[in-house]
Amino acid sequence: MSLGQSIRSSSKWLVGSALAGQGMQFAIGIVLARLLVPADFGMLVTVQMFTGFVGLVASGGLGQALIRARDATERDFQVVFTTQIGIGVAIYLVFFLIAPWFADWFGQLLYRELLRVSALTFLIRPFQNLHNIWLQRHMRFRELSRLGVLTAFIAGCSSVAMAAGGFGVWSLVLSGLLGGTLSALIVSRLTPLRARLLFDATIVRQHSAFGLKMTGNDLVGYLSSQTSNFIVTKMGGPVMVGLFNKGDSLAKLPFNIISAQIYAPIFRAMSAEQDSADRIHYLFHRAISLLLLYTLPLYLGLAWLAEPLIVTLYGQKWADAAIPLEILAPLGLLYCIGHPAGAVLGATNRAGREALVQTAAWGVVAIGCLIGVSHGLAGVAIAIAVSQLYSTSHMYLLARKAVGARTRELLRTAAPALLLNALMLVALWSVERLLPADMPKSSPVLYLMASAGAGGLVYCAGFLLMPARFFGDESLRWRRMLRIGR
Repeated sequence: MSLGQSIRSSSKWLVGSALAGQGMQFAIGIVLARLLVPADFGMLVTVQMFTGFVGLVASGGLGQALIRARDATERDFQVVFTTQIGIGVAIYLVFFLIAPWFADWFGQLLYRELLRVSALTFLIRPFQNLHNIWLQRHMRFRELSRLGVLTAFIAGCSSVAMAAGGFGVWSLVLSGLLGGTLSALIVSRLTPLRARLLFDATIVRQHSAFGLKMTGNDLVGYLSSQTSNFIVTKMGGPVMVGLFNKGDSLAKLPFNIISAQIYAPIFRAMSAEQDSADRIHYLFHRAISLLLLYTLPLYLGLAWLAEPLIVTLYGQKWADAAIPLEILAPLGLLYCIGHPAGAVLGATNRAGREALVQTAAWGVVAIGCLIGVSHGLAGVAIAIAVSQLYSTSHMYLLARKAVGARTRELLRTAAPALLLNALMLVALWSVERLLPADMPKSSPVLYLMASAGAGGLVYCAGFLLMPARFFGDESLRWRRMLRIGR
């Protein structure tokens, strides 16, 4: 199988499983949003801000280093596992001890037990990572995809059952632990590796050079993304952070379903071609064009239909979540460029430079959120938008330099998808003008169906009927599948 075929096959499995998994979680999320209150989700977000940050430290970037390495033996995997389990135990003990202080600082006694129970994930993750890394290195994404859907289904059903039983925020925490445990148990049967303790300082040093760069980059990026939640939690409370997080998570739904899933095969493919700037150059622009084609209409549609969509799915108590959704969803245009740029920098061993960009973006979002939180959800969302605009611009410039690209190539790559999305927006605008002015509030379901139907029809028709040169083999592939034209 050629590299291109391998990427496409892997991407199909990952995107397909993400579509199934995210669709299932989306449906489960609707049920949970009606069973729980924004404060329950806000408390979970608060705990996950800290456990997620430390979770990046626990991995040490060693997993990414193994995926990128030219050669990796079973001994390498066992040493990485041992290192991660040691770090995980230490982290759990720290969280257990600081939990009372954590609860006092936020003024919520329940945070003490929530933090202690949530931190159990650090004892489970090394067993997952050992096998997940091996499967990613061998590009066996089919198994990972099936496993992700299965565990998400079981965890989602358990969370709904517990929420209906009155468990509140615990329904979210305990179902997550259940999903992680099942994943660790099942994935251990999919590889020839067996977990055993083995430490070799030489191997740790060998992989840690690249791993630390990736970890530093991930940490700064994570801090940048979570600073808004931290400020909103401290200054606005659990309800405000619950509303903000709901809008933010919906805005990133296309990213989680598509963009995040193709990163692994793209990064692995670029790493395999790390000595060929021309090949990475091609993969970089190809990834941008496909992301714009398949995800940008989703981002724009979410922004356009934000309020009726939120109220229809989650109920009137979540209506204010539409405010950040309207502002954050259009940032998908930037994700389509920044995410492939990050893969280029990682594959060409320039992750340290990305970390500097993320550090600056972190400063921008922190200052912006401190100023914007007094203006409510809109102020925080605007601060994030400014930070994302800066970070994507700088990341693109670094990636362009790494592969010898030019700005006009980006414009030529993006132009067909931007034109197609402009046609879709015209269709959405026309539908809004033709329908009664009060329809989004009086009949939100009918409004959503009419708008989504018209916008989707125009977009698909434009993609299939516009000259084939606009979208290359992607358009021709769909025409052959649908038996349109010759």
